[in-house]
Amino acid sequence: MSMDQVTAARWRAGILAAVLVAGGGGYWLGQRGGSGDEAGAGQPGRKVLYYYDPMVPQEHYDDPGALSSMGMKTQPKYADDGAVAGIAPGVTIDPAAMQNLGVRIVPAQMGSLAATLSVTGSIDFNQRDVAVIQARSGGFVARVYARAPGDVVRAGSPIADVQLPEWGGAQTEFLAVRRLGNPDLTAAARQRLKLLGMSDGLIASVERSGRTNGTITITSPISGVIQTLDVRVGMTLGQGQTLAQVTGIGTVWLNAAVPEAQSGSVRVGQSANATLAAFPGETFGGRIIAILPTAQADSRTVTVRIELANRSGRLRPGMFAQVALGGTGSTALLVPSEAVIRTGTRTIVMLATGNGRYQPAEVRTGREGGGQTEILAGLAAGEKVVASGQFLLDSEASLTGIPARKLGAAQ
Repeated sequence: MSMDQVTAARWRAGILAAVLVAGGGGYWLGQRGGSGDEAGAGQPGRKVLYYYDPMVPQEHYDDPGALSSMGMKTQPKYADDGAVAGIAPGVTIDPAAMQNLGVRIVPAQMGSLAATLSVTGSIDFNQRDVAVIQARSGGFVARVYARAPGDVVRAGSPIADVQLPEWGGAQTEFLAVRRLGNPDLTAAARQRLKLLGMSDGLIASVERSGRTNGTITITSPISGVIQTLDVRVGMTLGQGQTLAQVTGIGTVWLNAAVPEAQSGSVRVGQSANATLAAFPGETFGGRIIAILPTAQADSRTVTVRIELANRSGRLRPGMFAQVALGGTGSTALLVPSEAVIRTGTRTIVMLATGNGRYQPAEVRTGREGGGQTEILAGLAAGEKVVASGQFLLDSEASLTGIPARKLGAAQ
């Protein structure tokens, strides 16, 4: 044990002893009987390991008449301390001192754990609702409408007028074949126009008017935001060249950052409710559509993708949101979260075993919510745990070497 640990141990033991003395409570380790003289000399038939002062339990003495460094008379530590008559080892507190120590005892009981998980997230575009506008044939730009990246457009809004000489030549051939009156040749010529990318409406217009139209107005196929616009008047186009890209805003994604330790309880299809500072008092509902396969190494979070309806277009990418991930509450063995002590190497609770005795017990915990912690192993329903004052008891149990009940030993 390092000097810092020894100092901390002495400080904790001193506090506990001072509280007990001030409260008039009797503080006894194990099961002791008889007078102080009998305790100091040792009880017949019981093996004494060493002598110590409860105020500085890390000091061990072989002489029953020794005084501790604090000048107090030492008392015996028995090999079977706390195991008399089948009683589990533990810390014993006179019931009269429990109120002065602030010890509060609650039973472990079955209950429904709150299933809501609160996290944060940000709005993003729905990357599944994207339209890429391309030139179906080589040509050049005759006109560009007043558009710019970031503009919100409706489906069918014009982007640019493009002259496509190849389309004009194909339409001339179609009209010539049509005049021959051969249905098979006419159908083949019409199919060629479709393969070049002409719409049924344009082909019908050419057929009805009998005039070619090599200029086409390129429009947006969906309503949304123009992300890119790479078209200028007079520029030459190649077949398949991208002119613009439009992302729909009818739905948006909410990317929520779920802590890695809690990501195991999140499922695709789970409901979610979002609130934004821009719209106080409003709640936007959606469902989880994906859990991304990688975790963020810097924040130790997993990104959960939620799809939200955005019919009014008020949810704008980049907005910050508070997210409540809901779920179905399941029945579990619960204890107050404040009763759980996490040491870094193990998780324990202080059991109240009766008659003022307390023993540490290892547990394995699960989910948390609403001030309750799920116990997966180490406790049985009805066993009583210390919900306040447990840290003093745990410190004394550690200093006096009282072993914790192992996992799987619950009654």
